Amino acid sequence: MAPQREWFEKDYYKVLGVESTASEKDVSRAYRKLAKQYHPDANPGDAAAEERFKEVSAANEVLGDPEKRKEYDQVREMVASGAGPGGFGPGGFGGAGFGGAGGQTFNFDDVGLGDILGGLFGNQGAGGGRGRRGRRAQQQGPAAGADLEAELYLDFMDAIHGVTTSVHLTGEAVCSACHGSGAKAGTTPDVCPTCHGSGDVIVDQGPFSFSQVCPQCGGRGAIVKDRCRTCKGRGVEVRPREVKVKIPAGVQGGQRIKVAGRGAPGRFGGPPGDLYVTVHVHHHEIFGRSGKANLTVKVPVTFAEAALGAQVKVPTLDEPVTVKVKPGTQSGTTVKVSKRGIATGKGDPGDLLVTFVVEVPAELSDEQRAAVEALAASMPDNPRVDLGV
Repeated sequence: MAPQREWFEKDYYKVLGVESTASEKDVSRAYRKLAKQYHPDANPGDAAAEERFKEVSAANEVLGDPEKRKEYDQVREMVASGAGPGGFGPGGFGGAGFGGAGGQTFNFDDVGLGDILGGLFGNQGAGGGRGRRGRRAQQQGPAAGADLEAELYLDFMDAIHGVTTSVHLTGEAVCSACHGSGAKAGTTPDVCPTCHGSGDVIVDQGPFSFSQVCPQCGGRGAIVKDRCRTCKGRGVEVRPREVKVKIPAGVQGGQRIKVAGRGAPGRFGGPPGDLYVTVHVHHHEIFGRSGKANLTVKVPVTFAEAALGAQVKVPTLDEPVTVKVKPGTQSGTTVKVSKRGIATGKGDPGDLLVTFVVEVPAELSDEQRAAVEALAASMPDNPRVDLGV
């Protein structure tokens, strides 16, 4: 991966608001928070928010990839120390030159990190061979697309049983007219005559040689003579698109579902990124969740049923079942109905946890009041004696 100019000019750690020692989880957490805050769908018509979203996405593309982050950190260290003979100009790598032999300078725009290290140290300690002439950098290959984030709100029952649904995105997608080639319909790109399709060229600078992006094709290896009118030759366009997402049974709120290959499109034929969908589950009027596979339900019982015991009907995901209320059951008592919870497809279903709630009538008839008063008179014990009152 060749470092881009932005690597030398942007502090991606500052963009995401994390320390340079932040873990991968910290970086991912910071990115998701900022991406949600500045996503174009949440800020329609806000150009500043859209620009901030792009900046955050670019930072995550580097810091979220261990290999890219390692290279980025090496570049930052070199910039901070002014590494190499002659050092770097005040503008960092971006517009500065390298002070080589004979006072020659070299522009570092889009130069591979291996070339920089190889040139500075004669390929010693930079993974290269011996000798004064730098090793040719790896060819500018296809670049993978960025990962994207999306939010999805599900009905409770869809989360329980699983569902295939759609999320709607607005962002870069493969051009619908040229299918990513950048060329006008009916035409194909020509092989670049300068780099002969490799995407990079060798530049000699005194005792050193460097590989840099081909100035004619920009690293693409091909020249588009007749550009696609839809994407202006970029191969991608910003448009709304719909992505199908298969939600597994038993998904929980806050869970992230990966949809491979449905992120941002790659460049120069590179693979697309992935789409990560964060699931939010609406509450249900009857059921709740306890863990991944257990269901919960609150079942009202009368004072008489709680005191004397009873057999009561309890709702489940299928047909109702009969559950025993033991004599003397207290309000808040929970009993388990085995295998009446959520079937996730992995092992047996979870359980249904039934919590009994003793209901006290708000109004009593004269006959009922007399019966309760008689009961109270027959039960003189103070239930609060252990509290000292």
